[in-house]
Amino acid sequence: MEAVLEKAAAPPLYRYRWIGFAVILAVEVMDLLDALVTNIAGPVIRDELSGSYSLIQWLGAAYTLAMSIGLLTGGRLGDIFGRRRMFLIGATGFTLASLACGIAQSPGQLIVARAVQGLFGAVMLPQGLGMIRQMFSPAEQAKAFGAFGPVMGLSSVAGPILAGWLVTADYFGAGWRMIFFINLPLGLFAVLGAIKFLPEFSNERPPRLDVLGVLLAAVGAFLLLYPLVQGRELDWPVWVFVMLAAGLIVFGLFSRYESRREKNGLDPLVTPSLFRKRAFTGGLAVGLVFFGGMIGTGLVFTFYLQIGLGYSPLKAGLTTLPQAIGTVVGFVAAGMGLVEKLGRRLLMLGVVVMMAGTVGFGTTIWLAGADITPYLLIPGLFLVGAGMGLAMAPFFNIVLAGVDDAETGSASGALTSVQQLGGAFGIAVLGTLFFALLPGQVTAHVDQSQASLRTALTAAGVPSDTQAAVASGLRDCLRDRTAADDPSVVPPSCDGAGGAQSPEIAAYAQEQVRAGFQSATIRTTGVTLALLVLVFGLAFLLPKRARPE
Repeated sequence: MEAVLEKAAAPPLYRYRWIGFAVILAVEVMDLLDALVTNIAGPVIRDELSGSYSLIQWLGAAYTLAMSIGLLTGGRLGDIFGRRRMFLIGATGFTLASLACGIAQSPGQLIVARAVQGLFGAVMLPQGLGMIRQMFSPAEQAKAFGAFGPVMGLSSVAGPILAGWLVTADYFGAGWRMIFFINLPLGLFAVLGAIKFLPEFSNERPPRLDVLGVLLAAVGAFLLLYPLVQGRELDWPVWVFVMLAAGLIVFGLFSRYESRREKNGLDPLVTPSLFRKRAFTGGLAVGLVFFGGMIGTGLVFTFYLQIGLGYSPLKAGLTTLPQAIGTVVGFVAAGMGLVEKLGRRLLMLGVVVMMAGTVGFGTTIWLAGADITPYLLIPGLFLVGAGMGLAMAPFFNIVLAGVDDAETGSASGALTSVQQLGGAFGIAVLGTLFFALLPGQVTAHVDQSQASLRTALTAAGVPSDTQAAVASGLRDCLRDRTAADDPSVVPPSCDGAGGAQSPEIAAYAQEQVRAGFQSATIRTTGVTLALLVLVFGLAFLLPKRARPE
């Protein structure tokens, strides 16, 4: 009898909930694709727009940094102004920003458009998740959220391949611009679908917006990120380190401001009491290091494949396929009861599997050398992906198990934001490290192959009495060429003896540059392995069991 009364008293389910769910899913796919495609298309974009190598880093970092800052308050905007309204604003802005990316004529225009994409994405994405909870009954919520895994997994597999295919196919002569133009029909579907099929829900007690908190977090993150990306190109001037110090000071001010805001009875951007909980602070550290290493390594792998090995965007995208498939397999395995059974140990197991894959990946590159093929990379990449899926699946629920129910919303927003922020810092740090290592590795390979160089010089008809000068000039040329901010600019050292290259010398030079990319990739992979070891250690700060829901 009570069950009948409860059913009668329950509000009717929203009629168009599954169509609305499809609209929400479309924007989730759109965001995931945009987070993945610029890694594959980055080298081609840099070639066309004539930017420096840091442009490739900024294509990802600008998007993820803007997303991380926006996510701190994106869900709150929906609570204040209405989720459907903010979803429409976010989807419209994201689509228009995609158009701006596609028609950008300079590196600066494209970077700004990517940042705008990230900001509107942060407005758009939290609204969909909130509306799912309001449109569906608890039983149907499980089905709806359960559909996210396969769709997101398929998107992560298809994203790099789609990007490579669109760039290589060069439809309508658009080239890389198609990776952004493809968002236009998806965005139009999302906007029209939201107008027609998404309901508006009001909040009886909307929170107050912490504008100053958002500004402090944004300024602090930018002050830390900008020097890490641009410092190498600028030869690390003093003001770069001043900016880094200022970023830490701003985050200190942010922490004090949030505490004062809570004491005054106002809604803080991040609940200060969370920072007194080991699970939350440990979760922030794990998320920052884990996602930073994961996304940064993906960018370095792109450098190796496309710039070092000369792969086309499509071939590079297909080469990453085993890792994407491994990630899906890891998520599926975790969803078969492993999260509940193993808890924190599942996350740690995933990290160990990633370590094994990283070692296998680096060892394969080292042993294969110039004979590397995509097929040889399959085992290592698959293990890295499988470990990622196993580690990521329980991460949020394990961290949230260590916070109070009233703090869950704030903790979830902060963890999601740190996931994006970690990606931005990973791109900045590992990308900068890679290009800092590259010139020295190329020079080392030239020094180690003097016999081959003399053979090439003799075959090119260079007199024996001038070979030493030509060899020295070539060494300086290759070092300066790989250290240059803009590879399209010929450095002065490549004029004269170093630049006069016959086919034999050109082949030798290409071989040394490829070997330098190989060595820089292996060493950067070693840094990734160290980050994974750090994640494994930090995981002991997390609760042993995941939150049940």
